Amino acid sequence: MQIGRIIRRTVRAVVPPLVFLGIAGYFGWNATQGDHGMKAYKQQLVLLDQAKQAQQDSLAEQAAWRRRVNGLHEQSLDKDTLDERARAMLNLADKNDIVVPYDRRDPLY
Repeated sequence: MQIGRIIRRTVRAVVPPLVFLGIAGYFGWNATQGDHGMKAYKQQLVLLDQAKQAQQDSLAEQAAWRRRVNGLHEQSLDKDTLDERARAMLNLADKNDIVVPYDRRDPLY
């Protein structure tokens, strides 16, 4: 009988603190390493920074395209630049242009 009491008292003295320590350890681990813990929070901040950078890049690209499209309006077209670009694209020359042939291996500048 004495051994049974000693075992019961020991179990009653040891098991509840172990259970509470286990629960505290579980919540502590989840607070740092879990799906919603600090480590996941830092990863989400990195993803947020990447998304913000992608947004800034897309806004800059959109602004560049907006400038290009606004440059196509009739009031803002430069006729000389348009003529030069059309000739370059079509590989044509005007009768008043001076054409200097060069070899592929010759540097242009």
